[in-house]
Order: sequence, then structure tokens, then C-alpha cells
Amino acid sequence: MEQSPDRILIVDDEKDIIEFLQYNFEKEGFKVFSASNGAEGKKLAISKKPDLILLDIMMPGVDGVELCKELREMPEFDDTIIVFLTARGEDYSQIAGFEVGADDYITKPVRPRVLLARMKALLKRKSNQNSRPVVPLDFGALTINTEKREVVVDGTAIHVPKIEFKLLVLLASSPGKVFTREEIYSRIWGNDVFVSERTLDVHIRKLREKIGKHYIKTVKGVGYGLNE
Repeated sequence: MEQSPDRILIVDDEKDIIEFLQYNFEKEGFKVFSASNGAEGKKLAISKKPDLILLDIMMPGVDGVELCKELREMPEFDDTIIVFLTARGEDYSQIAGFEVGADDYITKPVRPRVLLARMKALLKRKSNQNSRPVVPLDFGALTINTEKREVVVDGTAIHVPKIEFKLLVLLASSPGKVFTREEIYSRIWGNDVFVSERTLDVHIRKLREKIGKHYIKTVKGVGYGLNE
């Protein structure tokens, strides 16, 4: 049975950019949808269920950061790859993008070949992660179900967004071990994506707020671990 093509949603208010990207992605065999603003992008995301969403930041109405945040709060988009492609290269814009759950942040202009390579690498990583065996993780009052993408705390199931869930699973994979920041960046975002220290700290803080502060330990100057 032939595998269906990966589905990409492009959300950008510049028509020329959409046409340029759509042409290059379709030439590589992707199924492409497009929207010119955040509200339309959200509707298309919900109806088309893309594998990857390419977002601009500056758009009328709902901007890219707000759209990414809204999608990441919906469980059906936990596995969706979200990438910012924007002319805004400031550090604070990148930090804001990663804090709301972006998988990558790419600054315009970018060569089509480079962009395609980055997108294919992200989709391949997603495919490899989905094919890994399910490992139940039980820590008493904290249970992590990797198959259902569910976290249960004191008998109550809570929704944990994609990046935070990946962080929790990573730390829980070796209880007691302290993962260095560099190791976490590599395992969660990949070696080709630059992520600031503040971004990681924010995700850890949000995770602690959801599961309880006592589970995750900080080793200053080194990294984070899950208490045994």
C-alpha cells in the first residue's frame, strides 16, 4: 500500500511567499494547504490535520506565536510539527516561539533546498519517535503513558503539551540521572536547532507546575533530572 504524502500547512500573509513555498513543497511530493492569517490557519489546521505547520509571526489578527500557543493547548496537535519561518530574527522573538512549543525557528530569507532539508529532517525524527516501543513509566503518584500521550498525577489525567511531555519522558527514562543541558537540547530539539537556556527553564517550570515541584531536580550549572 502506497504511503500517503506528508501534509504541510503554510500560514503567511504574503501571497508571494505562499506561492513560492507551495511550489517547492509540491515539487517534492508534499500535500500543501495554505492560509493568509492566523484565524484561517487555525480552521485549516483543525480540518486538515497537517503533519507540519509552517508559520509566519507577523500576521493580522491572530499572530503566529498566538496561533502556535492555541494549537499546542489542543491535544490533537501534540504530535504536529510547528516551525516558524519569519523575517524576525531577534532573540526575544525566537525565545517566544520556542516557549509556546515550536519545533524549529528559521529566519528568512532561506534557500529552498535548506528549508526542504530541515522539514524532511523534522518529519523523519517524528516518524522515528512514533515507531519506538511503548514503555510504561510509573512513579507512584505520577504515571506517564507514552502510548496515550497521557500524564496522570494523583489519579487525575492532565494534558501536557508536546515539548513538556518529551522532556518528562526523557527525564523519566533514567530516574536519578542528571541530563546536561546540551544533552536535553540534542534529544528534544535536535542538534541543528538553537534553543536558549531560558526556553528550557520555562518548559521545566511549566512542567513542575503541572506535576509537582518535587519530581524534577535541578543541578545548578549542569542540568535536570527526575528524582527516584
